[in-house]
Amino acid sequence: MFDALYIGATGMQAQQLNVETIANNLANVNTAGYKRARVSFSDLVARDPARSAAMGDPGAGLLQPTLRLGTGVGIAGVSKLFDMGDIKKTDAPLDITVQGDGFFELLMPDGSSAYTRGGTWKVNRDGQLATLSGLPLKPAIQVPDDVQSLVVQPDGRVQARVANQPNALDLGRIELVRFASPQGLLAQGDNVYRSSSASGEAQPVRAGEEGAGRIAQGYLEGSNVKMVDEMVNLMVAQRTYEANAKIVQAADEILGLVNGLRR
Repeated sequence: MFDALYIGATGMQAQQLNVETIANNLANVNTAGYKRARVSFSDLVARDPARSAAMGDPGAGLLQPTLRLGTGVGIAGVSKLFDMGDIKKTDAPLDITVQGDGFFELLMPDGSSAYTRGGTWKVNRDGQLATLSGLPLKPAIQVPDDVQSLVVQPDGRVQARVANQPNALDLGRIELVRFASPQGLLAQGDNVYRSSSASGEAQPVRAGEEGAGRIAQGYLEGSNVKMVDEMVNLMVAQRTYEANAKIVQAADEILGLVNGLRR
């Protein structure tokens, strides 16, 4: 019965994280560019009965088959799902996103790289195109002070019209990167991610080529959270938590009966 208590406890703990993850998804259902998270579970490995018998485990023998039972559930990981959200037209010139596969590369304050799917941008105090939190694009796009309009082509070319200039100025090209396994990216908040050993190294690619998406100006990518799916997942997680709580309660009641036995 002690095993049943521990197994039920692992199930309750796992479902608590599952409910918290679903709650965070629902809280960000209207957050532009948000990618929903999903909890993956794994069963906890039982002892090898053959090894237990070889080591003289007193639990082996007649009870050997029962040792094949599992010992509960564990958390394998929490991963982000990078399927596309709905693309919404805003017509704002600084709403720039990736329509398809790929990430923008950002320069962090410590000189390292981070990555984002895009959103609403701004021109920072250094005159560079940057996120609202101030992280500039990499390579940098320098925007003139007297710019009248900014145009970002689907292939990443950035052009600006300035006063007293008949022709548009070329400011550079926005490059994209791809990852072998984007689910392994580490979320930093504000729709910013860092690479990890699970995601692999960033692979530079030009927008619209080699399977990469195209850059869309005047559009925002919405959250990929589906309200109905998350509500169903929440109900399943709640019922699973209740079932594990029943297991703990039943094991406690049986232990109470055992303690009450008299000769």
